[in-house]
Amino acid sequence: MRDLVRNNPHAAKAISVLVNNIVGSGIIPRAASGNEKLDAEVNRLWALWSARCDADGQLDFLGLQTLACRQMIEAGEVLVRRRPRRASDGLDVPLQLQLLEADMLDGGRNGDLADGGRIVQGVEFDAIGRRRAYWLYAQHPGDNAVSLKRRIDSLAIPAADILHLYEKQRLQVRGVPWGAPVMRTLRDLDDWTQAELVRKKTEACVVGIVIGADESDQGIAPSVVDSDGNRVEQFEPGLIAYARGGKDIRFNQPATTAGVGEWMRGQLHIVAAGFRMPYELLTGDLSQVNYSSIRAGLVEFRRLIDAVQWQLFVPMFCQPSWDWFTAQAWAAGLLPQPKIAVEWQPPRFEAVDPLKDAMADLLAMRSGTMTLAQAIARQGNNPDAVLTEIAAMNAKIDALGIILDSDPRRVTKTGVMQAQIAGAETI
Repeated sequence: MRDLVRNNPHAAKAISVLVNNIVGSGIIPRAASGNEKLDAEVNRLWALWSARCDADGQLDFLGLQTLACRQMIEAGEVLVRRRPRRASDGLDVPLQLQLLEADMLDGGRNGDLADGGRIVQGVEFDAIGRRRAYWLYAQHPGDNAVSLKRRIDSLAIPAADILHLYEKQRLQVRGVPWGAPVMRTLRDLDDWTQAELVRKKTEACVVGIVIGADESDQGIAPSVVDSDGNRVEQFEPGLIAYARGGKDIRFNQPATTAGVGEWMRGQLHIVAAGFRMPYELLTGDLSQVNYSSIRAGLVEFRRLIDAVQWQLFVPMFCQPSWDWFTAQAWAAGLLPQPKIAVEWQPPRFEAVDPLKDAMADLLAMRSGTMTLAQAIARQGNNPDAVLTEIAAMNAKIDALGIILDSDPRRVTKTGVMQAQIAGAETI
C-alpha cells in the first residue's frame, strides 16, 4: 500500500482526500470544566504545549494529527508513545508525543504466558483480555544502518504509554490499510495503462513498410550495420522498415481503441468505492454531476467522516492525548486537578451552496432546533471566543456612534432602522 501511495496517483489522491476531510486543518480542543478562569488557563497551557509536543521537534499537535491519520489510512495503524520529559528540558508542560510506524511493533511475538495472559502479533494481553504491553523494537527494522549499541530484540512497553490508532472492522488486534480492497484493481489499472502506452508507442514506431527494397538503397530510411554487416533497423517514431519481394510501400494504420474513457471511469468508480469516497472527489471529474447529485454524494461521505472523527480518531488519539497532557500538567503543579473536561471541534465542511446552508442554519436556530453556539461550532470556531469578540466589537461600534447595516440591533433585515420602527409605533 505504501508503494501504491508513492507511485500511483489515484492512491495518493485518495489518501489525501480522506486525511483532509477527517483532520483538515486540525481537530481543536476547548476546555469545558465550567470554570471560566480554569478553562482559560488550561487553553493557554495547551496552546504553549501543543506547539512543542512533537518528540521529533518538527510538528505541532495539529501536524501530528495529520500524520497519525495518514499513517492510519495508508498503513492501517500507527502507534503514539507518551514521552515524559524532565523539568530541565525547558518545556511548558514536561511531555511530548512520539509517533511510531506500525513496523516498530514485533508482529512475530505470539503465544501464551505463564500468568494466563497472551501475546498476539506483538500486543500483550492480561488474563482478562486487557492490553498490558506493546513489544516494540528499539529501532525501525527497515533501517539500513543497524546500530550495534541498540538491540534488535523487542522490548515490552506498558500499554498505558502507547496509543494504538487503527480502524476496528472486527475484533482484530492490528489494523488494515484502507485501500486493501482495491490494491489489485490499482495494480491492474497501472499495468493496463502501461501496456496501452507501450502498444501506442510501438505502433508509432513503424510508419511504413518498403517491400522488395534493394540492399543498395541506403538512403530511404535510417539503419545501422552490425559486426557481420547485417542491417539492424532502429525502432523509433517515423521508422520505415524493409522486406524482400516486390517494389511497393505500405503505410501503417495504428489501431484505435474504443471505449477507453468509459472503461477507465468504471475502474476508477471501483477504486473510489474501495476507499469509501465519491468518484468525483477521487478524480476531480465533475463533468457528470449537478448540484443535487454532488450534494447527495457528499452527505453520505460526510456521515462516514463524522463517524471516523467521533468514533475513532477523537476517542483513540485526541482524547487520550488530552488526558496525558492534563495529568502531566497537574503532576508538574501547573493545574489544580489531573482531569479536565474538554470539547473537540473538527474542521467545518465547506458548503456546496453557502447561502442555502446559512439559511438552513438560520431556520434551525429560529425554530429552536439548534443553538447559536452549535451553529458557530459547525463553522469550526470557538463559540465563546466568537461571542466575546462580537460583544467587544459591538461596544466599540456603539462608543464611536457607528450604525452598520449588518447590525441586527439597529437595522432590520429589510434595511429599516430599529429607531424608526420604534418611533412609528409611538406615533
